[in-house]
Amino acid sequence: MHKTVLAVVVGGAMLAASSMASAHVDVGIGIGIPGPVFVPAQPVYEAPPPVVYAPEPVVTYGYAADPRERDWYERREWRERKWRHHEHEREWRERHGWDED
Repeated sequence: MHKTVLAVVVGGAMLAASSMASAHVDVGIGIGIPGPVFVPAQPVYEAPPPVVYAPEPVVTYGYAADPRERDWYERREWRERKWRHHEHEREWRERHGWDED
């Protein structure tokens, strides 16, 4: 009798274990017809580029950082503008016959 009870307990345990083991298992039978297999792509996680700290660039807008040199450039540009204006006016007077000379 002990053997019968032990056999029933062991058989029940095996039956319960097999039903628990196959609870999340899909069993499929293939006939052998080839076809495409679609596998979802795994997401690709890229790390962001490392942060680079650099000193702020010195912006001088065409001038040197020295204020005296900047003043010199501004005066030179002013003189050149005045000279161009004077030359343009002189050429206009020559073209139209309004020479002062």
